[in-house]
Amino acid sequence: MNTLQLETYKIAFQEQAYIELNQLIKKQSYSSIFILVDTNTNEFCSKFLSEKIEANVEIEWIEIEPGEEHKTILTCNEIWKTLSENGADRKSLLINLGGGIVTDIGGYAASCFKRGIDFVHVPTTLLGMVDAAIGGKNGVNLDSLKNQVGIIRPPRLVLVDVGYLATLPPEEMRSGLAEMLKHGLIANADDFFSFEDLSQFQVDKLPELIRDSIKVKTNIAEEDPFENGLRMALNFGHTLGHAIESYHMESTSKAKLLHGEAVAIGMILALKLSVEVLQFDSNKCDKASQIIRTYFKTVEFSEDDITSIKTYLKHDKKNSAGNVNFVLLEDFGQPKINCKVSDEQIKKAFAYYKSLQ
Repeated sequence: MNTLQLETYKIAFQEQAYIELNQLIKKQSYSSIFILVDTNTNEFCSKFLSEKIEANVEIEWIEIEPGEEHKTILTCNEIWKTLSENGADRKSLLINLGGGIVTDIGGYAASCFKRGIDFVHVPTTLLGMVDAAIGGKNGVNLDSLKNQVGIIRPPRLVLVDVGYLATLPPEEMRSGLAEMLKHGLIANADDFFSFEDLSQFQVDKLPELIRDSIKVKTNIAEEDPFENGLRMALNFGHTLGHAIESYHMESTSKAKLLHGEAVAIGMILALKLSVEVLQFDSNKCDKASQIIRTYFKTVEFSEDDITSIKTYLKHDKKNSAGNVNFVLLEDFGQPKINCKVSDEQIKKAFAYYKSLQ
């Protein structure tokens, strides 16, 4: 597949990606190279990447613990200390090998160290490939609040090799699928409905679907790199999705949810809110919701849960002047940003989600 040449960086695929990486290393003459991994990617992916890199300098590995609870400024501090202790300078390169947590935190750490060193993302999860590693957003959580501290700064290169997906458990694949479904709903309904019948799905088409999904995000992010308007459309399903994810992360009685699992719920809620607020076709809402539901487990919410989830909405990054702003659909491929939603409409959306069980 052809490399995507964006305004400030490249996204390269399969074997061509390693050619691009080695050309970058040679051209920039980096003084040192560091590779950030978590314990999982270190075990399952590091050997493969190390065999592909051609470099005349020593490569140092930095390992962090996996999981959202470690996506913090404290982990960044450990990365910075390791970089400093091993002589990293402004001409060093940080390669982030892992899922969305590794690329988010690695990009942020690189962007701040010595006021910014080059970094490359090598996403190893579907979520990382189609979402987290794309678009230049890097950051960490603030306690249980998602991505509250961060910076928008693009990598030099994103390397997409679907071979890494063979290391993933099914739930991690589904987590990434949520973002692909989102891209379909906001921009390309044909891609969304390609997942309607799993029995007809052809695995060999996955690289092409991943590339299509990436193009949806890059087209939007390139037009609005700092999220002043259009890019907010990429947050479809994320307003309540992030609130649900944060609530489950902080609760001692609730099972943790993967990002995609929470966003899948958020998308169904947003589809129903689109019916209530923008008169989105209810039959389309039902059809899309059923497709999403087939891939994700049902989560139960009590009235107390819903009340608690709504308290997290005030931290959503799209908010302005105290208003909670939602991204909703006027139709497939026609998102509308800055929509106002009432408590009663949110209650109806949760009731609708429950009715699908």
